[in-house]
Amino acid sequence: MKKTNLKKAMMTVLVAVMAMVNATPLMAQQKVADDYLVGTWVMESMKWEGSDKNLCNSNYSQVKVYRANGEYACAEIVKANDGSARVLPHEYGTYTLKNGRYSEMGRPEVEDDAFVVVDKNTTKGRWMNRHDVWKRTSLPDKLVDYIVAQCKAKQEGDPKDIQQMIKTHILNK
Repeated sequence: MKKTNLKKAMMTVLVAVMAMVNATPLMAQQKVADDYLVGTWVMESMKWEGSDKNLCNSNYSQVKVYRANGEYACAEIVKANDGSARVLPHEYGTYTLKNGRYSEMGRPEVEDDAFVVVDKNTTKGRWMNRHDVWKRTSLPDKLVDYIVAQCKAKQEGDPKDIQQMIKTHILNK
């Protein structure tokens, strides 16, 4: 009689463990609305695999702007040696978030662990061997518009006359 009860108890524990193991990936990939990203996000943490050192601090961070029309901008924010802050445009283009699948700049959708919704104001992910945490952050419209404009200007490139001068005076040596 004791063996039967022990077997039943063990089976119950095994079923519970299996249910938890199978549910964990589903919880990590929770379904989010397609407009979940709209707004501004500031990188809170950036750590290389195997390191506990957070590279985001009072001297460095990144900002991503997602607009409802699919517009996307990403910039690094750095403190210069003179103490001033600089916006270093990284990219400008489009993003998609459809059925929980994320893509930016027309690239293929990212792998499951590259974009994970933690809660309504937090995402985390992996890029190559780097682990990032992003927080939804309300920024003044003027600052957001400036960051987007800087990223957009970088994407558009230098005017044709400047391009020609660069080629003639710098790269044609």
